[in-house]
Amino acid sequence: MMFIPAGDTAGKWMTSGMTDQGAIAPVFVAWSRFALGSILIIAAYAGRQFDYKILSNWRVWLRGIFIMLAIICILTALSTTPIADVFAAFFIGPIISYFLAGWLLKEEISGVRTFLLFIGFCGVLLVVKPGFGLTVGHLWAVSAGLFYGCFLVATKWLSHLSNSRSLLLSNLIVGAVILAPWGIPAAPQMDMDVTILVLLSAACSAIGNLLYVTATKMADASRLAPLVYVQLLSATILGVIVFDTLPDSLSLLGLALLLATGFIGFALKQAARKS
Repeated sequence: MMFIPAGDTAGKWMTSGMTDQGAIAPVFVAWSRFALGSILIIAAYAGRQFDYKILSNWRVWLRGIFIMLAIICILTALSTTPIADVFAAFFIGPIISYFLAGWLLKEEISGVRTFLLFIGFCGVLLVVKPGFGLTVGHLWAVSAGLFYGCFLVATKWLSHLSNSRSLLLSNLIVGAVILAPWGIPAAPQMDMDVTILVLLSAACSAIGNLLYVTATKMADASRLAPLVYVQLLSATILGVIVFDTLPDSLSLLGLALLLATGFIGFALKQAARKS
């Protein structure tokens, strides 16, 4: 959860025009992340077979398109918006997935969990500030969250198809293939700085997801869920250190609400288990 914001920090550096070549197209950054991520994941699991047959399933492509659109939106948002704000707005995704899973997958919807998600949604609104302070970047970040929420539901929907490493690789392959016609022509001149940033963006994202997949084999998913909120802390810290941008008071309050609801929800779930 700390690697993923680090990858997006490198992405923001490129898309916001902080390189010698100016702003680099988000579609290229997204494509390079998928393409290089595919290579890194295959290398990391060297000697283990992948289930490439799942790529013949249209639902796998739909799931891959959801995460591809989420990445493009978040990189576009990062080009103009502070990284902490982007990650907070992006957290509308788990809220969307909760209700979609209840509707489409018939998962249980509890009153307490719904209330906590409502408080978390208020936190998102404090960051996004609809009507006063809302920017195009915030809208891109919310769009990223919406697509990510659909991706989470699709992941639950298709979890039975294959092992986690094959599903992870399928996301990367789908994104690399679909974005290639736009990403490759948008490639900048690859000097040393840009090359390092591209590699950092792809590697941190791939390593973060690889570690999460590994962690799901070692611990119950419900115990890992609150750690997703570490991304908010990491993104806020990186925003201050790398870009010297501290969220305003309303955004900080929104971040606090998101963190609080995430960890309170986890504590209640653990208490219910023990009882």
